[in-house]
Amino acid sequence: MLLCVLSGTLMAQPEAKVTPLMSKDLADSPGKEAVMIMVEYPPGSEDPIHRHNASAFVYVLEGSIVMQVKGGQPVTLTPGQTFYEGPDDVHIVGRNASNTKPAKFIVFLVKNKGAPILTPVK
Repeated sequence: MLLCVLSGTLMAQPEAKVTPLMSKDLADSPGKEAVMIMVEYPPGSEDPIHRHNASAFVYVLEGSIVMQVKGGQPVTLTPGQTFYEGPDDVHIVGRNASNTKPAKFIVFLVKNKGAPILTPVK
């Protein structure tokens, strides 16, 4: 799925906008945290191949996006549809399905506390 790294080490072209919405330590799961971000893809935006090392839940708000993990089929999602990415999945396709309209989605991640949101894969 996803995105620019919040630390700024990777950027999709054209650049996706990532807005942190919340982060919360999970009291019943020591060492884990939940993070929620909003991603806005401009027309034609595409992510590099990456992984999240987290359980990632995607909910599309606007537009249409294409998601695919290694070993799976590409899925085109529209508003109200969801996508799941497991901790071991490699996200090989994450892009706006349109070259003329923006897309916006929410990502909810459950990950190790302090771990990066996105790790590039070559």
